[in-house]
Amino acid sequence: MFTCTPTCTTPSSSPTADGNAVKFVVAVTDYVFPSLEPEQRVLAPLGVELRPGQCRSEEEIIELTQGADAVLNCYAKMPARVIEKLNRCKVIARYGIGVDNVDLVAATRAGIVVTNVPDYCVDEVSDHALALILALARQIVLADAAVREGRWDVVAHAGIQRLRGQTLGLLGFGKIAKALAAKAKPLGIRLLIYDPYVDSEVTSGYGVQVVNLELLLAESDVISIHVPLSAQTHGLIGERELARMKPTAFLINTSRGGIVDEQALAGALAAGRLGGAALDVLSVEPPPLDHPLRKLPNVILTPHLAFYSRESVIELQTKAAEEVARALKGEPPRSPVNREVLAR
Repeated sequence: MFTCTPTCTTPSSSPTADGNAVKFVVAVTDYVFPSLEPEQRVLAPLGVELRPGQCRSEEEIIELTQGADAVLNCYAKMPARVIEKLNRCKVIARYGIGVDNVDLVAATRAGIVVTNVPDYCVDEVSDHALALILALARQIVLADAAVREGRWDVVAHAGIQRLRGQTLGLLGFGKIAKALAAKAKPLGIRLLIYDPYVDSEVTSGYGVQVVNLELLLAESDVISIHVPLSAQTHGLIGERELARMKPTAFLINTSRGGIVDEQALAGALAAGRLGGAALDVLSVEPPPLDHPLRKLPNVILTPHLAFYSRESVIELQTKAAEEVARALKGEPPRSPVNREVLAR
C-alpha cells in the first residue's frame, strides 16, 4: 500500500477555486505531486470540488469517496469492497499506465469506467531504463562508492564489457520498449523482443528480431521488462527463467514489481548466477529494510521514479483530470480500460 501522510483528510464542502457553486465532488485518494493545480485548472470550470487525501487504508478511501462523482487514484489499492461503496461514481481515473491496483471486475460490475493515461512518460521511462543499463554495464554505482570510500582502483572494474555488439532483450514491445529500442540501437546493440501480442507489422522499422521467451532468456546480455502486471505476467521471471539467463546477464525492471520473483532474483545474484539487476519497482514499495536485494552490491534500486519529470507529471495530472471532466460531461473517455461499461 502506498503511504505518504498518516491521515486521510476530507475537506468540508465549499465553493470551487473559481467561485462557482459546487456541482460535482471529485475525490483524490492519494498523489505524489507538488500540488493539484493542474486538476483544479481542468475541473474548476465544471463546478468541481476537489477532495484530496493521502489514504493508507480501505476505510480511509471509503470515508473520503462518500458521495464522490469521480475518483482520481494514484497508488492506493481499490479492491471490490471499496468500489462497492461508490454509489455515485462515474469514473475512476488512474494516474498512470497500469491499473493493477484497481479491481476492474468490481468496477465493471458497478458500471464505473476505469481510465488510465497510456501515452505519458514514454521518454522518461525509456531514458531511465537506458540509464540503468549503462549504470550496470559501466559499474557506475560501484565505482562511485569505491572512490567515496578512498579506493582508486581501475583493476577492480576489469569485468566491464563493451556495450557495442551485446544483445538487449525486450520483454514486451509497447510504446516504452519501442522508445528504448530506438535509443539503444545507435549504441550498436543487437535487439531481441518477446511479445506474443505483436506481429512483424508492429516491429518493422525498429531493427529488432522477434524470438520466443526461451531464446530471449538464453541469448540476451541485458533483459529489460516492459509488460503490464496481470494474472498472466505475475511471477513471469522466476527461478526457472533466471536459470536460463547468462551468468553475466543484467535484469532491468521499470514495469511492475510483481513480474519478478524477487527472492529468486536475490538468490541468483548472491550465488553469482546472474551479473546484476537494476529495479525501479518492487512487489512491496517501499521494500522492508531486511529485503535481500538491498544488501547486494550488484543491484541498483530506485524508488519507482522512472515515470517522473516536471513535464511528465503535469501531463499526467492534466490528462487524468481531463478523463474525469469528460465523464462528468457525459462524454466518452479517451482511454477506457474496461470498455464494456461503455456499451451499457
